[in-house]
Amino acid sequence: MPCLFAIGALITPRLVIAVLWIFTDFFGGIFDTILWPVLGFFFLPTTLLWYTAVQHWYGGEFSGIVPIAGIVIALMIDVSPAGSKRKKKKER
Repeated sequence: MPCLFAIGALITPRLVIAVLWIFTDFFGGIFDTILWPVLGFFFLPTTLLWYTAVQHWYGGEFSGIVPIAGIVIALMIDVSPAGSKRKKKKER
């Protein structure tokens, strides 16, 4: 089951965030305000998922290779210009 969520998080991160928010307490107690999860949902969903996973699994410590590499990869996925390349192909 966790592997399915990981694959789903890469394909449709906003759907995974919504499912986790509704059915679990995965985001509970991590953020002081609702602002950061909402901004993460709209602008950096993969990064929000990884940040929350690090808070749960690594105790919030970004001191190892895995948490740092994961956040860099998540940011690269979120900020990648892949969406604009797809739009250009459709216009031609």
